Amino acid sequence: MTNRNGALSGAVIAVAGAGGPAGRATLMRLADAGAVVVGSDNDPERLAEAVDAARYAYGGATVIGDTVDLLDRQSTQDWATHIEKDFGRVDGLVHLVGGWRGSETFTRTSLDDWDLLELLLVRTVQHTSLAFHEALQNSDRGRYVLISAAGASKPTAGNAAYSAAKAAAEAWTLALADYFRKAGKAEGAEGATSAAAILVVKALVHDAMRAERPNAKFAGFTDVKDLAESIVGVWEKPAAELNGNRLWLTEKP
Repeated sequence: MTNRNGALSGAVIAVAGAGGPAGRATLMRLADAGAVVVGSDNDPERLAEAVDAARYAYGGATVIGDTVDLLDRQSTQDWATHIEKDFGRVDGLVHLVGGWRGSETFTRTSLDDWDLLELLLVRTVQHTSLAFHEALQNSDRGRYVLISAAGASKPTAGNAAYSAAKAAAEAWTLALADYFRKAGKAEGAEGATSAAAILVVKALVHDAMRAERPNAKFAGFTDVKDLAESIVGVWEKPAAELNGNRLWLTEKP
């Protein structure tokens, strides 16, 4: 059974990129914490499997899957609008949309990789933040959570496109954080109740990866279950303490 008295009881949280291993773990942990969870992915089959798994694990939990094209701004806006209309509020957007391309050396970097990563890692952040910012600001515990990579702070030669895209996504999220700060100040409240924050990992690992490579150590990697736990923990921190900050789940480079 789901925890109806959990830390996120009554909260409505959207998860972008919910069909992957990290999304699956996040849907489960949010459902366990008592939230209403609305996941999106561009792969309907993968999304349905993740939603079904969370529903099965936590009977009675409200877990919904929507196939959304996050590369289309209007589609993303429609998603945000219908969540708020259906449930009366939105208390969180967890951005898990991923993708990676790299090269052996800096000189062999393909700008085709940048073209793809700019869409996956930057454009989707732009669309979700612009679509959800007002509802999150109206919430008494609104949170925008970006999952980023340590490489954004210390790029390697073969990861120029990936690291640059992650850095751009972080900058965009920090701008959203400044919006929350100023909006909260303008309202004359005791402090902002909404926040945008960045969870930084080296890379993610899950059970299937360990099964495929039983001898690998995955040093510094964050398990998707631990990531999901950290995501839930974002709502336990005061907005002022959280807003505009990077929370490191791996060693700082």
